[in-house]
Amino acid sequence: MVNEFIAIENIQSVISYRRLIPTIITWNRLEGRPRTNNFDRALKAEVRDALFMLTKQWQMGEFKGDDAGSPVIAKVHAETTKLNKYKAGGNATQGFENNVPLEAKVEQRMLPFRAGDQDLSLDIRLLMGRQWLKMINKPVIISLKKEFIKAYPIKKPDPEKREDAQICAHLEAWQQYAAVAERAMDGAALYFHLKKDSNNHAYDKLTVVLTAAQRTLIDEIAEKFVVWFEKLFYQPIEENDDAWLPSKLEYQFACSAPKKESEKEKVFTAEEYYHGELDWYNLNVNKSIETLGDVERETSDLEKTHTFSFFPTPIQFDGMPNTRWWTFEDGKTNFGDIKPDTTELNKQLLIEFGLVYANDWFLAPLTLPAGTIVNLRGMAVTNVFGERIWVEPTGKASKQDWQRWNMFTLKVDGVAADEQADSSLLLLPTVPKIQESQPAEEVSLTRDEVANMVWGIETRILLPSGNTKSGREAALELKNHLQRIVKKENTVEPVTVNDVEYKAAIKYQIMNTVPENWIPFIPVHVNGSNREIQLQRAAMPRIIEGDREGPKKIQPRTKLLRFGLDQEPKDIYKLYEEEVPRSGVRVYQSYHRTRWYGGRVYNWLGVRKQVGRGEVSSGLAYDLIVPTNKTS
Repeated sequence: MVNEFIAIENIQSVISYRRLIPTIITWNRLEGRPRTNNFDRALKAEVRDALFMLTKQWQMGEFKGDDAGSPVIAKVHAETTKLNKYKAGGNATQGFENNVPLEAKVEQRMLPFRAGDQDLSLDIRLLMGRQWLKMINKPVIISLKKEFIKAYPIKKPDPEKREDAQICAHLEAWQQYAAVAERAMDGAALYFHLKKDSNNHAYDKLTVVLTAAQRTLIDEIAEKFVVWFEKLFYQPIEENDDAWLPSKLEYQFACSAPKKESEKEKVFTAEEYYHGELDWYNLNVNKSIETLGDVERETSDLEKTHTFSFFPTPIQFDGMPNTRWWTFEDGKTNFGDIKPDTTELNKQLLIEFGLVYANDWFLAPLTLPAGTIVNLRGMAVTNVFGERIWVEPTGKASKQDWQRWNMFTLKVDGVAADEQADSSLLLLPTVPKIQESQPAEEVSLTRDEVANMVWGIETRILLPSGNTKSGREAALELKNHLQRIVKKENTVEPVTVNDVEYKAAIKYQIMNTVPENWIPFIPVHVNGSNREIQLQRAAMPRIIEGDREGPKKIQPRTKLLRFGLDQEPKDIYKLYEEEVPRSGVRVYQSYHRTRWYGGRVYNWLGVRKQVGRGEVSSGLAYDLIVPTNKTS
């Protein structure tokens, strides 16, 4: 009962004069009021009159909606084609492989087995040698193990020779070479001998006479050995037959698919891929390229037409508001705690989708193989009222139309502004997860405005043993080792030096020096242009006191900066200036591993690029006045 003390007899008169009495508040609330201490029946929210619910729906305007019909069945009509050509950078076009992860196909690089005159990757060489000795563990040829070790040996480094300085300068690398020298087999030397010429045999360098049966067995094992290694590490056939573009520090590749009733192709290009997450958004449709060229085996009958029937399923996500009355949602997602700023349109759209339109979205599963390009022509939807609606894809207007908006579409290059946008969906054969090792090589490209150049600082290098080391520490060890060699040479054969007696307290110095792991890139003019410049790799002199041979150029020790030095004839390495901003870039090379169809494992060597840490000052200076340390 209502308390008579606070009851108002004429409530209408009070409401009519509510402006004069601002403290009066009007409440309109419907609630259950149990008369006992048991709330079970009240919490059930029992409804006695179904007409009451209908009138509340009428009052809220729910009967005026025209989208109340939920879909019960749908049919999708789609046209598909498949990628059949692939081109890495400026290399020859080849067939597209759906049985290989596209990341491995694009990122693959040759393993660093050699840099200049120095052999590298001792760990992999020993692995290959052990595998070969294991494979020839047959009664007929088991006695030839020592002969193969002699034919493909690990050479013992000489600390007195300059050509072995990159090994002996680093104690850990020297120890490993000394432990296996002339005791283990260089499996990489055997592999390169077999790949150099199809007529080469594994027993070509043996000094013993073999029987015909032994030769036949060794040839069979050699074929399996080559297959084993190429399955263990996925890498290109030739040194520069990959998609890495050193002048822009990124991967560039293209792939294409045949067009319906046309000799032209639908070409997709990727020009700025370097971050390791490869998917459809890394590629653009390039209509300026009609075809990628011919391949040896061109697959036909790739274009098909499909009609799929399925039952639409409502989309569900964590924290989704439940449309049923008196149902509690999962508290893990709190939409009320999202506080978007006025410029954060994406957050506002997310809230609106989750709170208002969450129950208006349905999932239409469409399963297609990887490497497929899908063009949806339309979808026929039948709702609960028996209405059949034909729905066409959105975003079919001009690509410059301000009302055109859709998701998961590709950018189109080489077309007019008013041309119709591309609405195809590209499914690439990519993997969701890739394991990555620690960087085997790492370079920081940074600007030095005082010296007016860019420095390629080798912060991490690959030792000949296969281990990695700090670039600064390795450069210091190498220079000190060469200094010891020169000092010992001068002890055996003294050098006549004309000592100069300085009478002044100062002297003139042409230039100072920087650590050997700092590789200079100097600005040069582009051929045919007076304004455009590029960054060309240069070299600092290695000055060793008392060296009869004189200063020599310091060459980079990382494969990332050695582009052009390991080929004949040697080539100049030029880098586009815009690729090195003021923040700098960090480029590193590491090993990657992933699992593919059927459980097969793919291992490859790839490159990544990240933002650097800003500008540096090398301290390089010219025309210096320095003290002579003359004592008075």
